[in-house]
Amino acid sequence: MQVAIIAITANGARIGASLLSALPQGRLFVIEKHATDDAEPFSSGVAPLVERLWPECDGFVFIMATGIVVRAIAPLLQAKDKDPAVVVLDDAGRFAVSLLSGHLGGANELARSCAALTGSMPVVTTATDANDLPSFDMLAKENGWRIDDLSRVKVLNALLLEGREIAVVDPSGTVKTYCAGKGNLAFHADLERAIQSGAAGLLLVTNREIPPSVDRDRALVLRPVDLCLGIGCNRGTGADEIESVVSANLARLSLSLRSVKCIATARAKEDEAGLLSYAAKIGIPVVFFDSEKLNAVQVPSPPSAHAFAAIGARGVAEPAAVLAADGGTLLLEKVKNGNVTLAIAQQR
Repeated sequence: MQVAIIAITANGARIGASLLSALPQGRLFVIEKHATDDAEPFSSGVAPLVERLWPECDGFVFIMATGIVVRAIAPLLQAKDKDPAVVVLDDAGRFAVSLLSGHLGGANELARSCAALTGSMPVVTTATDANDLPSFDMLAKENGWRIDDLSRVKVLNALLLEGREIAVVDPSGTVKTYCAGKGNLAFHADLERAIQSGAAGLLLVTNREIPPSVDRDRALVLRPVDLCLGIGCNRGTGADEIESVVSANLARLSLSLRSVKCIATARAKEDEAGLLSYAAKIGIPVVFFDSEKLNAVQVPSPPSAHAFAAIGARGVAEPAAVLAADGGTLLLEKVKNGNVTLAIAQQR
């Protein structure tokens, strides 16, 4: 976490220096007249400094009055899943206040760390933390899951605080472990039973598309990022053709694009413009495998003479998907459509 520590007094500078020594990716900024050798001096005022650093930093620790901080950051705020963590310490080092992005941004944890380092008291005001309840956005963050609609976190967290029943469908069992008996949660084996339960809210952990029978206003969908697309294509295949094949097959299997972790292919495709363009469009990384590694994977489809003649691999889509999924299960064996071959594997 890249953290900017900002102080405007001599005592704040001393507190900042003690934090800097324990934050490996920290940078200390101190107003010019109090700056020491370990600090970067500034003289332009807090607000211009913060505006400059805002895009670069994952977190901010201010050692000053909260009011100064609020006025400095207010014009820069975007959304809870985009804003950095903001923590404020008073000049005497008595309190470390988690001010902004407590959960997704990590401010609550940063406040606790600052408190432990300075001997101050952490002040965390997020309602679930204050009531010793699990938080669904933190559940997603800690497991690397994507949140379908961030506004639904607020809805379900409110139901949690009110003690109303929330039906949970999570084949992995992660939610039950994470929540450890806290909250009025009812766990169901499948979606149909959860819907029929009449619970006030619904929490789904799935890589599949959600059917129309689900009331999306009261449902929070968390997406495990566990699908790997193995893609092979002829030289010069366009991004639109690749997208069409992927979209059609995801829809056929009711799988969500939001659960796709990566595209996997042969090393020979490192300069395949259409494939790289498609990956950039959907914001998913591409991983490449040498032909030797591809050939070492046992797959259900027969060897491809065309692929072997072109790049020395007996196949691309299936072995690449399996390798990217750490030996996971093939949900879609190789299909060929036009210039594209596709296989989909689910990570273990």
